[in-house]
Amino acid sequence: MNRFTLIAFVVGIFCQVHSHAQGTAEVKAEDADIQFSRVMRHKDGTTSRLLRTPNNEVLEKKTYMPGATTPCMRTVYRLDRRGNLLGCQIYDGLDQMLFKSRYGYDPETGLLSEEQMFDARVKNLTPDGKAEMPIRRFIYTFDANGKPNKPIQIILRPGRTAEEVFTQPSGLDSKLQPVPFDN
Repeated sequence: MNRFTLIAFVVGIFCQVHSHAQGTAEVKAEDADIQFSRVMRHKDGTTSRLLRTPNNEVLEKKTYMPGATTPCMRTVYRLDRRGNLLGCQIYDGLDQMLFKSRYGYDPETGLLSEEQMFDARVKNLTPDGKAEMPIRRFIYTFDANGKPNKPIQIILRPGRTAEEVFTQPSGLDSKLQPVPFDN
């Protein structure tokens, strides 16, 4: 599994309105003159526009409700030169940052090993108050063939389950969606 396939899994995690439609999206070139743009039309009527920079270091996804001209959600991913996710910011329709994430990789295999998500509106601190604490962690593992196992999710909000906090527990639980920029 390549890193862009993992990006495709992660790209659809947080837009609750169409999380179940992500796996059935059709990918089309939005405009022949824009080399780094794609549009995904989902079965539920929502549309996602994906843009990437020519150097492949920034991937931006804007999601629109049917007929809307302003996005209901915007997600910006930062990637290193090899295509590894480094960080992510998730914004609502008013362009207020909701969440930020960071990603870690196994030093031996180079595969994604962990995602940590932080609440961008409220800084959650460790009990000693010295460091910011994520609100959710995904631990990624792979079988001997490199196929991803179901991720381990850790919710760091006391007394709440993952299903209560997030409507879709993992991007890896959904069906594979087309990788927007592998062509």
